[in-house]
Amino acid sequence: MTTGRTTPAPRPTAGALSLVEASTTWPRSVDLSDYARQMTAHCPYFAPSLEAGLTTWTVYRADGDADAVQAELFHAGVQAAEWLRPLLNRPHGILRCENIVLLGQVPHTCHRDLLAWPHWVLKNLYGPVGVMFGKFYAGQEETTAAGHRLPAAPASFLPVRAAVRSRDPQFLRATPDLAAALAAAVDEGRDVFEHIPTEWKEIRTWARHLLPPAKPSPCSPDRSARPPTRSS
Repeated sequence: MTTGRTTPAPRPTAGALSLVEASTTWPRSVDLSDYARQMTAHCPYFAPSLEAGLTTWTVYRADGDADAVQAELFHAGVQAAEWLRPLLNRPHGILRCENIVLLGQVPHTCHRDLLAWPHWVLKNLYGPVGVMFGKFYAGQEETTAAGHRLPAAPASFLPVRAAVRSRDPQFLRATPDLAAALAAAVDEGRDVFEHIPTEWKEIRTWARHLLPPAKPSPCSPDRSARPPTRSS
């Protein structure tokens, strides 16, 4: 059981993301209905979550430079995770999912690069307490570990949900230490920032030592500076 002791990292910038819609079951700013229907075939939890109204979407629009948008996405992810933590051990907690949707563009930077660092840091921070982060990119078809093709998402987003300890470690084969931490996850209510810095640039520096060999980004010239994007 969580106790809510984590204090979210302070926002190092303001205005890099504009809130479009807050935690709604069906956003009006982007049509996700057909995509969600198709995705229910690939996740046994998704259909009952949608039917119970336990999948929500918070929509943002990029309105700043790349570093500022990444920092704000990270902050949004921390907020989502801390909101979910006390709910995950309650009835139907396994069905809860909050999705952080990104609209808009940042010059010379694609959504893959904007989401990569926040996703990498967040899943390393929250995997050991049983919160799973994923990532999907607008217009890009994904393939599951079993070789099944997933539909292309209509918008880029970070899903935040309860970890399924018996299934999710298979999505983290490229990061075996993280997979092991997720499989053994226990949320005793600890502050996930207790032993790490809280400023975004310092957090990124801390997260670099966790990186496996990086997969080159197809849309960033600074490929050596980006975290891997091959695991969910």
